[in-house]
Amino acid sequence: TEAEWEYACRGGTTTAYYSGDYQADFARVAWYDANSNKTTQPVGQKEPNAWGLYDMHGNVFEWCEDWSVGYSAGAVTDPKGAAEGQNRVLRGGCWSLPSGNCRSAYRYESSPGRRNCCVGFRLVLVEPP
Repeated sequence: TEAEWEYACRGGTTTAYYSGDYQADFARVAWYDANSNKTTQPVGQKEPNAWGLYDMHGNVFEWCEDWSVGYSAGAVTDPKGAAEGQNRVLRGGCWSLPSGNCRSAYRYESSPGRRNCCVGFRLVLVEPP
């Protein structure tokens, strides 16, 4: 879900990026318009977050399960997305965007049928306890 994606991206932080609040910090962890050579890059070349996750910022947007709808007015813990909609949420930003569009909280949306070089997905394996 979108909430799970942001939680994983932040890796326990509250800053704009898991590396801190500043673009100088951001370049250590992400591929974006200023350093990507205008193309996707192999995963794992930048620093991971505190939980060992690579490329949560930049490189390619990641599809989320949630439909894109506005947030509720109040604070919500582990929110669930809408049951239906037209567009799905994309998170993380991509190699063609400036750092501000790759923040932990930045959201984008797209039709589920849309495909391009800036959109991908993340496989997650949950090991049994």
